[in-house]
Amino acid sequence: MHSQLGFFCAGELHKSGRHKPRGYRYAVSMARTKQDLLQELKERQVRFLRLQFTDILGINKVVELPVNQFEKALDGEIMFDGSSIEGFGRTEVEESDMLLKPDYNTFVVYPSDLEPTTKGAVARLICDIAYPDGKPFEGDPRQVLKRQIERAQKKGFDNLYVGSEVEFFLFNRSPEGGPTIHTYDRAGYFDLAPTDKGEEARRDMVDMLVRMGLQLEAAHHEGAPGQHEIDLKYTDALQAADNLTTLKFVVKRIAINHGLHATFMPKPIAGINGSGLHFHLSLFKNGENAFYEPKGKLEVWPHQLSKTALQFIAGLFEHAEGMAAITNPLVNSYKRLTPGYEAPTSVAWSVSHRSAMIRVPKRRGTGTRAEFRFPDPSCNPYLALAVILGAGLEGIESNLTPPPPIERDVYELSVRDRRKYRVSEMPGTLHEALEALQKNRVIRAALGEQIYKDFLHAKQVEWNSYRIAVHQWELDQYLAEY
Repeated sequence: MHSQLGFFCAGELHKSGRHKPRGYRYAVSMARTKQDLLQELKERQVRFLRLQFTDILGINKVVELPVNQFEKALDGEIMFDGSSIEGFGRTEVEESDMLLKPDYNTFVVYPSDLEPTTKGAVARLICDIAYPDGKPFEGDPRQVLKRQIERAQKKGFDNLYVGSEVEFFLFNRSPEGGPTIHTYDRAGYFDLAPTDKGEEARRDMVDMLVRMGLQLEAAHHEGAPGQHEIDLKYTDALQAADNLTTLKFVVKRIAINHGLHATFMPKPIAGINGSGLHFHLSLFKNGENAFYEPKGKLEVWPHQLSKTALQFIAGLFEHAEGMAAITNPLVNSYKRLTPGYEAPTSVAWSVSHRSAMIRVPKRRGTGTRAEFRFPDPSCNPYLALAVILGAGLEGIESNLTPPPPIERDVYELSVRDRRKYRVSEMPGTLHEALEALQKNRVIRAALGEQIYKDFLHAKQVEWNSYRIAVHQWELDQYLAEY
C-alpha cells in the first residue's frame, strides 16, 4: 500500500518532440501479423494454444487448442458455447454460440517452468468475444473497456494510462492440497526475510512476469502476515487490464509450484489489513500528461493539477458510490472497507493523506496522476477501469469541480468538516453497493445494458445466498444464549 510507483518517469520522445508514455509504443509499433505468430508458434514448437477471456466476474477462462487448429484460431473462427459462461448466456439456447477473436498483441509463449507438468510448449492469446456474424458482443467485459477508451479518444485524449498496485495473500495448503488461511510468515511492510516460502514464491512470480513481457515497478511484503504486493508499470488502460489478468494467473500458478495458495480475496482474515488494488490514473493528450498544469495559478489550478485533472477527480468523486459494486464486487469486499485498516471508507480526496479514497502523489510533470485506492483485486479489471474512465470522462463533460482536498486523517474529521469537504460514506455492504449501482445512470451507461443486467442479477443472487446463510458468528453468539 505504501509503494511509490515511478509513474510516467521513463517514457520515450515522440517524433513530434513530445514526451509519450511507453504504453503507447506497445499499441502502435509492436503490432503483429498472423504470419508472425504462425512462424513463432512453429519455431518455438508450441503444442497448445490457449484462447483466453474473462466472464463478467473477472474469472479467467480459456479454450485450449492443438496444433492443427492454430490457423483457424488466429483467423478468429473458434466458436464456444456462451450459455455456459457467467454473463454470456443469451435468451435462446440455439443462439448461444460465440466467436473468440484474438488480439495478436497479447501473444506470449509461457516459459516451460510456469507449468512444469505440461508436456510441450503452451502459448496464449487474449480474445474479444463476437457474435457468429463477427459483430462485437456487447456483454464482453473487454469490449466495455474498449468503448470507454474510444469515448476518451473522441474527446481528443490519447488514452487513459494506468499503473497498478496489486495486493494478495500467500497461505499454506492442507495435507490434502486444499487452501488454508495459515502462514508461518510474521513479516510486515518491506521486511527482507519472511520466515516461510513466501519470499521465494514472490521472487519467482516477479521473474516469471518479467519473462512474459510485463513491466514491473517493484514487489515487496505488505503489512499483514502472508500479504504481498506486486506493482505493475503504467501502460494504456486495455493493456493494464490484460496485464492484471496475466498477473492473477501467474501468481496463482507459481504459488501452486511452491506448495502454497495465492488468493486475491479482499479480506481472508479478520483483524488484519485486507488486500487492495490501487489504480494510478492519468489521461494523456497529444503525447503530454493532461493532468499537469505547470504554470497554473494556485487558486485556480491548485497543486499544479490541470482543469482536466480536477474534473476527472470530481467525476470519480460524484460516481464513487455507483461504481463500488464493480470495483469491490464481493460480499467479502466490504469486510476490508472498515476504519483502522488503511482502506478508504469515505468519498474524499487528498494530495498527501492515504486515508482518502483518491490521493494525488507528489510527483509532477509527466508523472502527475490520481491514485484511486478504493478497489480490491477481486474485481474484473476490464469493468473496473471502464467505469472509472466513464466516471472521469463524465466529470470532464459536465465540468464538475471537486471540493477542497483534505490534508488530514479522514477518519477523524468533525461533522462540520465532513460537510465542508463534501465527505460521504461509501456503501458498507454489497447490498448497499448494488442499490447505488441501480440508481447511477452514468455507471450503468458505461457498462452497457447487457453487462449491467447480468452483473446485477449475479450479484443479487450472491447477496441473497449470503443473507440467508447461518454463519459461525451467529452460532457462537446465539446458540447457547437463546
